[in-house]
Amino acid sequence: MAVFDEVKATFWGEGTYGVQPPLTDAAVLDAERQLGVRLPASLLEILRVQNGGPVADAWNAFPTDEPTSWSENHVPLDALMGIGRHEGRLSLLDSAYLIKEWGLPPALVLLSGDGHSWVALDYRRCGAHGEPSVTWFDADDRTELPLATDFATFVGRLTSDSSFDLQQRTDTDQSVL
Repeated sequence: MAVFDEVKATFWGEGTYGVQPPLTDAAVLDAERQLGVRLPASLLEILRVQNGGPVADAWNAFPTDEPTSWSENHVPLDALMGIGRHEGRLSLLDSAYLIKEWGLPPALVLLSGDGHSWVALDYRRCGAHGEPSVTWFDADDRTELPLATDFATFVGRLTSDSSFDLQQRTDTDQSVL
């Protein structure tokens, strides 16, 4: 868990967009009841530091081995939804509505996305009380890509999207030579 703890300490970016009121035990219990799942302890650890909002630039991308509609080699995580109902901001509690709206599979809790693509906790294999994997969903293409076996592993592999831009520029520069 050392990598997870390192990322957790600097996970949140600047700004208040999407930030919910501080997370309470009662809010967690209510959210789990509404969502019908047990939320991962590692997700709750991060949400207890800050309940949703912008992700720091150092942790705003997850590397992939397969291309997606977003990029050849990563998916974005520019924000993480919190738990609550504050000023019309989306939260994990909106998952059922958003899943229906975007035609996504059931048994998900959406963490981040823009409608066209989502990063979600995937409970389809583990059941409501198991440890969900993390999966990328493209609602337009109707595709999905497993990202990590659990949320802590997902967080531990996050990196900056700027590292991919540098890699792409280097690859392009070398192809010109």
